[in-house]
Amino acid sequence: MEDFQLPSPVERIRFEGREYFLKRDDRIHPDFSGNKARKFHHWLRGEFPGIRKVVSYGSAQSNAMYSLSVLARMRGWAFEYYVDHIPDWLRKNPIGNYKAALENGTIFYERTEVRKEWGEEVLFIEEGGRQPEAEEGIRLLAQEIVDWQREAGIETLKVFLPSGTGTTALYLQKNLSQIMAYASLTTLVVTTPCVGDAGYLRRQFAMLESEERFWPRIVESRKKYHFGKLYREFYQLWLELHRQTGVEFDLLYDPKGWSVLRGLSGEEESEWLYLHQGGLKGNESMLPRYRRKYPELGCGATDL
Repeated sequence: MEDFQLPSPVERIRFEGREYFLKRDDRIHPDFSGNKARKFHHWLRGEFPGIRKVVSYGSAQSNAMYSLSVLARMRGWAFEYYVDHIPDWLRKNPIGNYKAALENGTIFYERTEVRKEWGEEVLFIEEGGRQPEAEEGIRLLAQEIVDWQREAGIETLKVFLPSGTGTTALYLQKNLSQIMAYASLTTLVVTTPCVGDAGYLRRQFAMLESEERFWPRIVESRKKYHFGKLYREFYQLWLELHRQTGVEFDLLYDPKGWSVLRGLSGEEESEWLYLHQGGLKGNESMLPRYRRKYPELGCGATDL
């Protein structure tokens, strides 16, 4: 992991007249940016001589899938990935994470059910990296945030991030809580569900941590959104974020995250740190879809 940029930097940005801190986990590594570098830290740094194959499942454009395909290639492991369905257009014209995973030798299977029990030579990874081993890397993230917070002289900080499985948000709050027990600082994690609702996210938390005192705060948006569906307001927000900050964000999770955060930051006086979790390779497939659906919005100030 010598070429991993850790700790990731923290920048100050201004959006819609308000200042935020931005934790640039998207800069850690092009193949393991954001929470993938954190979630897969255990398998990136350890030695696993008995493993011959990795198996996981999820969507055909999953960021985790792509990072796992790189991990498997680096280790010399086979990689099998299960999806419910691969659209014909994507199969004929590979793009984004799907294309990159294919180039890394990923073997795809279309199947609705995936068995969870495998032999000792197989490393099985839950969808999105939702498993206990993910805590190892997220613990390092928590320490980085506390170290920066202490150096910046911020007594109370709220960390915001959008959630899929909620693994990063959960383990981040858990480890921050444990560190805070020995520090004169307060650091709270706030998240919003992108895949399901708050109930879904709580069920995900419960699979990994029974102690609810370690769970982050969940804030739902007033409007209900369907994961992966294109929304005009999301595209407009994404373009405006880039225009005002010069930072490229993920098109799948970050627009929902920022739409919730800007409402909170207007109501709650606090220092906010937004965790940029990367996933930018997914924009290769999302951005053309948005441009086709909303051509009148153009590309804004970005040349992406």
